[in-house]
Parts: sequence; structure tokens; C-alpha cells
Amino acid sequence: MPRLLTLLMCMLSGCASAAEVWVETGRHGESFQIEATAEFDADLRLAWQVLTDYDHLARFIPGLRASRTVERHRNGAVVEQKGEARLLFFAIPIEVKLAVEEFPYFRITSRAVAGNFRDMRNAYYLDISEGRVRLRYSGRMTPDFSVPPLIGTWMLRRNVEQQFGAMVDEILRRSRAAAGQPYPPSRTGPRDER
Repeated sequence: MPRLLTLLMCMLSGCASAAEVWVETGRHGESFQIEATAEFDADLRLAWQVLTDYDHLARFIPGLRASRTVERHRNGAVVEQKGEARLLFFAIPIEVKLAVEEFPYFRITSRAVAGNFRDMRNAYYLDISEGRVRLRYSGRMTPDFSVPPLIGTWMLRRNVEQQFGAMVDEILRRSRAAAGQPYPPSRTGPRDER
């Protein structure tokens, strides 16, 4: 019964992932804290490949118009991203340049070095739990733009659910493709090939 309720809530809120995704958001003054988790059947290395496929993220992440690697170094990269966070009548443009550090197959950390965030720190964690991949995201951000106080946290939660869910969907899609199995198209709809 709890899974049925979770899936129903996911459908009503626009959650995009075929795997169960849990997202928690909170606001502390001008800053937002985000935690997201998903568990699914996939290869850990393939999940890593999707997370670090910076130049193709805009193909499958809703709201992300562009993502490109500006610089590559031994343990990471500098990545520029442009997009928007949307909710009903609100659309907030987002531009960020991230300094990314990679700790292969287990953790990716990033922090904003330019863009419209005063502070942004993110981390993805990968591990294996009972034979399944566990993907966890933790982020803290202080935007350099106005966020509507009454709906800002809800807007952020909805966008994270969609984007994190799309990341999980892409991992599952590539995993099934590697195994020669069909995978249903993402519920977020077709993406432009930019």
C-alpha cells in the first residue's frame, strides 16, 4: 500500500522516474537544502557514465537547455549549464558554471564558481545496497535572484523530482539498452537534440 501511494503521489506531482525517487527540500533564510535518493537495478559504472556525461545532460534533463564541459582535468571538470526552473506561471532562468570533482564510481562534488547563485554546492553519491545501485543527491544553494517565498520550496522540490527522476530514467534506459532490453520512453516527453 505505501508503494501504491508513493506512485500515485509521484504521478500527481509530475515525478518522471520509473524507479522510486524520494526528494526532501527545505528553506533556511535565503538558502535551500535538497536531498534526493533512488534505488534501482543497474550497473554502477553505467550509472557513473550517465552522471558524468556533462555534454549530453540537456538531452534528457527537463529544464536544462545547455550543458557543456569547458575544461577537463584529471579529477574533474568545469561545466557550464543553462536552463530554467518552472512552475505554473513562474520561470526562473538559471545559469551556472560548476567546478566538478570526481571520485570515480562513488562521489561527484561540485560548487558554483560563476552564474546566478551566490553559493551552490552539490554532491552525488553512488553505492551498492543489497545488489542494487543507490544514488543520492545532496545540495545547498543560495540563489542570486528572487524566489517566490510561498512557492519557492515547492517549485524547487518539483524541479528536483523531475530532473533527478530523469537522471535515474536515463541510467535505467542505458542499462536496459546495454542488456538488449526495451525501455519505455520517459514520461517527461521527447527531448530536443541540441
